[in-house]
Amino acid sequence: MLGDIMVDRFIWGSVSRVSPEAPVPIVRMERESSSLGGAGNAARNIVSLGGNATLVGLHGDDADGDRLAVLCREAGLSLAGLVRVPGRPTTVKTRIVAHHQHVVRFDREEDGPVDDGSAAALRDRTLAALEGAQALIVSDYDKGALTPSLLQTALPEARRRGIPAVVDPKVRLMPFYRPATVVTPNVKEASESAGIKVRTDADLIAAGRRLLELLECPHLLITRGEKGMLLLSIDAEPLEVPTVAREVYDVSGAGDTVAATLALALAAGATVAEGVILANLAAGVVVGKLGTASLTAEELLRAARADQAGSVRA
Repeated sequence: MLGDIMVDRFIWGSVSRVSPEAPVPIVRMERESSSLGGAGNAARNIVSLGGNATLVGLHGDDADGDRLAVLCREAGLSLAGLVRVPGRPTTVKTRIVAHHQHVVRFDREEDGPVDDGSAAALRDRTLAALEGAQALIVSDYDKGALTPSLLQTALPEARRRGIPAVVDPKVRLMPFYRPATVVTPNVKEASESAGIKVRTDADLIAAGRRLLELLECPHLLITRGEKGMLLLSIDAEPLEVPTVAREVYDVSGAGDTVAATLALALAAGATVAEGVILANLAAGVVVGKLGTASLTAEELLRAARADQAGSVRA
């Protein structure tokens, strides 16, 4: 599990009046919580689903970095893959939520490149983590952990070892996600990376096909929010997977759950199509939870049974 790690902090409260100083709601704080975000959330999902994950990434030399380490321990994750960078703040996303609605989010981060020593330590920890691994997840939130050089080290090494690689991308580094097994952009990322404005399903398929050529990878999974997912493969017809979410409370971290479930399925020997169907079910579970959420194998199994029962009734 390689990528940008962060702390997702939530301030929960209620609103009963508007500020007399400005036309903004006054949120009365009731409680505060925090959880692993980004690559950390994907790793947490792997563990909660019954797998083992090694988390590799950066954090700052600050109190939030200490908190991130505590959250890793609580999630059952080793700290061996973490690189502490002096003078750099730990990435923290703080969301203020009132009555189940996000009021505002503010981020504390530095997304520039790290020093050569930290970059070398991150490379070494990545290569060590690939020893004995059965899948690699690359989780890019564009916060500075991932560089072309690191990707050009990690992904070919995964291919050399026969390890499937699932990449949750950002547009900036799109040309460097190779070789990979599956890349999972959303519609906006696919459109921008392919240079094709997406207005219709045909446009989306065209953008996806162009990305498959650019990345030279066998599979592309485009996440479409409430429209579900679209799997494009070089050797198969497009597979549309409709969303299974019954109620959507919070989409925070849903992409992490998709990458984690898909990678775990591939590590267990599933086909990419089977992994995508499981990942879609998993996403349907976590968006029904508040906050950055993970799910258990039991919850995923219940979702699969419910989906199968619904298909039979239909």
